[in-house]
Amino acid sequence: MNEISVPALVPIASAGNLTNLVSERAWFEPERVMLSRALGDGWQSVTAKEFESEVRATAKGLVAAGINIGDRVAIMARTRYEWTILDFAIWYAGGCVVPIYDTSSAEQIDWILNDSGAVAIIVETPALRDLVKTVQPSHTTRMWTMTENVLATLAYDGAAVSDEEIEKRRKALLPETLATLIYTSGTTGKPKGVQISHANFLAECGNVVQGANDLFLKPGGSTLLFLPVAHVFGRMVQIGSVAAGLHLAHCSDPVGRLPIDLASFKPTFVLAVPRIFEKVYNGAEAKAEAAGKGKIFRKAADIAIEYSRGIESGKISPALKFKHGLFDKLVYSKIRTGLGGRVEAAISGGAPLGERLGHFYRGAGITILEGYGLTETTAGATLNLTNEIRVGSVGRPIPGTTIKIAEDGEVLIKGPIVMQGYWKNDAANAEVFSGDRWFHSGDLGKLDDEGYLFIVGRKKELIVTAGGKNVAPAVLEDRLRAHPLISQCMVVGDNQPFIATLVTIDQDALKTWVVANKKEGASLADLTTDPDLVAVIQTAVDEANKAVSRAESIRKFRILPTDFTIAGGHLTAKLSLKRHVIGKEFAADIAALFAD
Repeated sequence: MNEISVPALVPIASAGNLTNLVSERAWFEPERVMLSRALGDGWQSVTAKEFESEVRATAKGLVAAGINIGDRVAIMARTRYEWTILDFAIWYAGGCVVPIYDTSSAEQIDWILNDSGAVAIIVETPALRDLVKTVQPSHTTRMWTMTENVLATLAYDGAAVSDEEIEKRRKALLPETLATLIYTSGTTGKPKGVQISHANFLAECGNVVQGANDLFLKPGGSTLLFLPVAHVFGRMVQIGSVAAGLHLAHCSDPVGRLPIDLASFKPTFVLAVPRIFEKVYNGAEAKAEAAGKGKIFRKAADIAIEYSRGIESGKISPALKFKHGLFDKLVYSKIRTGLGGRVEAAISGGAPLGERLGHFYRGAGITILEGYGLTETTAGATLNLTNEIRVGSVGRPIPGTTIKIAEDGEVLIKGPIVMQGYWKNDAANAEVFSGDRWFHSGDLGKLDDEGYLFIVGRKKELIVTAGGKNVAPAVLEDRLRAHPLISQCMVVGDNQPFIATLVTIDQDALKTWVVANKKEGASLADLTTDPDLVAVIQTAVDEANKAVSRAESIRKFRILPTDFTIAGGHLTAKLSLKRHVIGKEFAADIAALFAD
């Protein structure tokens, strides 16, 4: 099969816009709890009526400040309650939202504000305000700070603006009106502004909500949003939750507060990138190892995977069922408790999860529904569903979408979720759109006989060795990152006689390993050549090599004394490798791999 279409569950919008999701919920179900706002170590419930009232009051403040219909307004902040209010308030005022990651550099902020022509910006903290001021263009005339009570300030300033004015602005927004400009963080070149309309979001969220109705429309359903709302995946979660009436809460500090917030909010399902699920698994394994129960954990993992495969084949023996029940009490229940205790399923996107991890979580009682999409497709273009799941794949097209595999293996996408185009960039649009409006994703994939999509790698990331062998690095990198001691890795070998890789070490997992192996006092620089650590990483390399032919296998590796990070410029906001940056910064290390 090289093409598959799935009929839409929600018709393409011919009228209305995203503000209707809020106003109609407030009208029909005013007392329904829509959000919970963090309050100390607890949560404050916000009803549909209260939500709409706060959005409207905030919009009035924006109008009073001079925001006009069609104006671009930037938001630069971590995921938090105010982000959602301001997002919808800008639409209520008739504007277009331009997200900026809170980790962005002054150069990136400068580019986005100037390229988008943003007339105002809302930042999270005074520190971000000071950063923006260093590059603030003259046309960005207004700036507010979230932590300085921005919602109350805007509500006060807009007290004289009438409801009629807000209604006029709301109704001026058509389905084809630009809702947001999301700048792709990109692995090369300057970010491009992806134009996403109200119709794009309505098609994406409407079809995902209806397609995955057992999650989004579950009575008492809730989700904790900890993905960046500046990213299209987090934005889809936010809008989809409002569209579904799903109880939504925010975690602004995934590193420091996520376990606490999961335990107190207790979501019924979560949405995350694979790295989160890898960290949970690796953390549980490291904890078991430190307690002298590493063998038990690994046996439990094997049983979970075997059990999940049994679900797939319909063959679960009484002996396997007994072992699974035993390990459920000893291991799996603790992992579910770590996610709040009520999570039954999760959606994973942004990068490949890996078949082994998918089977492990399903066997442990948490079904991860892997999906695939890009900013340009308003988040998910494909998704596994609870009753239509193929572990290891990224699912079938979401309703209303068509997927086609080109002759060279590139994944092509068509449907109402595909962006309007790149902002003021005809050359880039010509590169990604063919004459019949197929969007060229840049990803390589294949469809099985039932229309499930499998992503093989990035078209531009293919490595061609000196022997002419084409190697997709993602296959090896995904398997390497599954090891608890490995944080990141980058496979190299273009025009070289063999494949090699750079490896970085997970600092949290390393602490446990150092104690267990009596290496206290050694620096990470010392450990990069430590025979014991090198031997452990070699086992991970050997495991990864099982997935490929010898010509594609990793022959050498080098452990780096530092990690790849967003702040260091090595990773995009969704944790994709910036290969050109890493290649340049670690050129000497790469050269050393091939020196002999």
